[in-house]
Amino acid sequence: MPKNKGGRPDDYTPETADRICARLAQGQSLRAICRDDDMPSVVTVFAWMRKYPEFLKRYTQAKEESADALSDEMIEIADDARNDWMDKVNADGEVYGQQVNSEHVQRSRLRIETRKWLASKLKPKKYGDKLGLTDGNGEPITFKVLVDRDTAK
Repeated sequence: MPKNKGGRPDDYTPETADRICARLAQGQSLRAICRDDDMPSVVTVFAWMRKYPEFLKRYTQAKEESADALSDEMIEIADDARNDWMDKVNADGEVYGQQVNSEHVQRSRLRIETRKWLASKLKPKKYGDKLGLTDGNGEPITFKVLVDRDTAK
């Protein structure tokens, strides 16, 4: 595969496009993928999107699919309690109990909220907020447009 001066591939190939899209669909970011020495730079990938419409279509589909991977990650993060607690240590270095590791809990919350927001943008019909107007009994409210014939002219 031809490479640019930095040693990275810069010629478009379907194989490289497949690898990029597969990793995107798994939830990896384009920046993370392009850090690998055998991958093109981010700038090159953006150029490919402008030059190759079929790649842009596949890239867009892979990004949409990544919303499902992000959803799976949110569950894993929420269920992982490994670092939620830390030992309390006295001045002598003796452990005398445990306390919540609030920094870890907050970081986990941020990781989930970030993924939730991104999933809602990548696949809004599935992960976006759904707004529905209902009356006090939970019945949907419908709207009827009335037009005054005299003012509609």
